[in-house]
Amino acid sequence: MTGTRVLALDLGTSSVRALVFDERGGAVPGVLARRRTDLQVDDHGKAELDPDEVVAAVGECLDELAGKGALDAVGHVAISCAWHSVIAVDAAGRRLTGALTWADTRAARLLGEVRRRADLDRLHAATGARPHTLYWTVKLPWLAAEITPAPAAYLGLAEHVTGALLGDPSASPSMASGTGLLDLAAVDWHPEALAVAGVDRDALPALAGHGWTGRLGPEGTRRWPALAEAAWHPVTGDGAASNVGAGCVTPARTAINVGTSAAIRAVHLPEQAGPLHHDLWRYLVDDRRLVTGAAYSGAGNLYAWLRDVLALPDEARVEAELATVPPGASGVVVMPYHAGSRPPLDLAAGSGAIAGISLATTPVEILAATLEAVCYRLAAGFEALAATLPVKPEVIASGGAVVASPWWQQTLADVLGRPVRVVDEPEASARGAALLALGLAAEPATLRVVEPRPTAVEAQRTARAAHERLASSLGYTPMPPATVRGDRP
Repeated sequence: MTGTRVLALDLGTSSVRALVFDERGGAVPGVLARRRTDLQVDDHGKAELDPDEVVAAVGECLDELAGKGALDAVGHVAISCAWHSVIAVDAAGRRLTGALTWADTRAARLLGEVRRRADLDRLHAATGARPHTLYWTVKLPWLAAEITPAPAAYLGLAEHVTGALLGDPSASPSMASGTGLLDLAAVDWHPEALAVAGVDRDALPALAGHGWTGRLGPEGTRRWPALAEAAWHPVTGDGAASNVGAGCVTPARTAINVGTSAAIRAVHLPEQAGPLHHDLWRYLVDDRRLVTGAAYSGAGNLYAWLRDVLALPDEARVEAELATVPPGASGVVVMPYHAGSRPPLDLAAGSGAIAGISLATTPVEILAATLEAVCYRLAAGFEALAATLPVKPEVIASGGAVVASPWWQQTLADVLGRPVRVVDEPEASARGAALLALGLAAEPATLRVVEPRPTAVEAQRTARAAHERLASSLGYTPMPPATVRGDRP
């Protein structure tokens, strides 16, 4: 080994970041390289990254850190990567597509057909995932139908990157679990899931075995000689890594992350959780631990969109104005599905709605109703998750969107009716990957503990019930197994 420090790469849908952590899991000050990536989207549900651009961005980040001498003491490399991406390739391994991300919903028309040939409950229990546009169970049949001749094989963005840098495109258990095709107990491809997806295991990446490590290939060794002897660790799904980075590694702590999107998750051993709730998914942190939770496509992205559309003032003034809006946003109700939905809902991008507005409605009331709606979804996820865990968990909130807004923190506590501990770990996924490589756990610094206000708790309970009634009447509910809502309600 060349050292005890960890280089952490975070491969997201909007950027690639490279950081260095010391042997205790602390970020080395001033060592951060970032390159933006271009997510290609259209009105038909496309949401693709150019995987070669991602590899190039990683290279540029490493060049930047090498130029500063920041790689000289690195002995380990850890990677966190967004779950669910898929790339189709031909028999020679040449790319036929970009990396279809979790946000790509073009396969929605196949959902009903795929679900009709699956035992949904059995598949959900075994793989942690029901067929959805998020997963390879639906994306692979769509790609096979769209591309002529049909693809010979498939891999994810993480495997494309490690294949380019290490010459090893095998899939880690964590990344494989995000496909919806992995038997979580056996840590192997699930035969029924493969049949549903219409694919043989030979068309999927090899699975990295227990104790897998990689080494940089010859080209990378020449370019970054400081990393020649560094051990590359299995790639971790970004949500699992984020939990580890936020210190939420037992069932006693539930992590709520509110950034561009939102999620609620708990890490546990197989014996520490009950049967998987219909509204939740379950993936692997590594080949030993599980992460159970729910995710939502709308959160900070909705705040950013409203800032532009409503020409909202600076954030300090917005916070002051939000404080004047009563719980329930004066009757304004928002369905926060502008960017579509994750399981169990089947909503395409463009499914958002705003109701209850009048000529007296103010921009800040629309904003308040939107942020409240995100809290209502997180509360539903918390209730489903808490029902599967052996203890009523503490709530740990992180993520740039919620950390920046004391009003949002307070609203979340009021909606949950529970204290919320806010922690500030801006690079939680990268830090979590580094901690996993080091075999460490860490405690992030607490910014504040937000206590629920009894009067507001009751008001939010009433407002949430009204929200749920409207959602049900408009059809924003999980669909029966053989049907799918691919269009706007």
